Amino acid sequence: MPMKTRLILGDMLAIAILTIIGFASHGETNPSFIPRMGTTFFPVLVGWFLLAPWFGLLDPASVTEARLLWRIPLAMLFAAPFAAIIRAALLGSSAAPLFTAIIGCSFALGMMLWRVALCVGLRRWSG
Repeated sequence: MPMKTRLILGDMLAIAILTIIGFASHGETNPSFIPRMGTTFFPVLVGWFLLAPWFGLLDPASVTEARLLWRIPLAMLFAAPFAAIIRAALLGSSAAPLFTAIIGCSFALGMMLWRVALCVGLRRWSG
């Protein structure tokens, strides 16, 4: 599987897992919360994939070179407010600054962990 495809699928899975973890931290894991999870998952997903190419985060070098990991929180710095505004519009509410900061930090950390795990895995598999 090409590295770009791995990055796209892995990023999508990471965002899904982080969304579920976020809802689980509030005790909201019942299937009735799936539509509400979508109002977080899809805006973050769209925001991430609009910005990731601009920051070179879909380039295979972004995984093999640990010094490029700083691009993840930088991209999420812009993706989180976008996602929070879209989410607020979907829910008919306002985009709370604290919520925006929390999703920005938590998704940036989660995406960095996923990318570090991939980097370590690639180094082990390649020799």
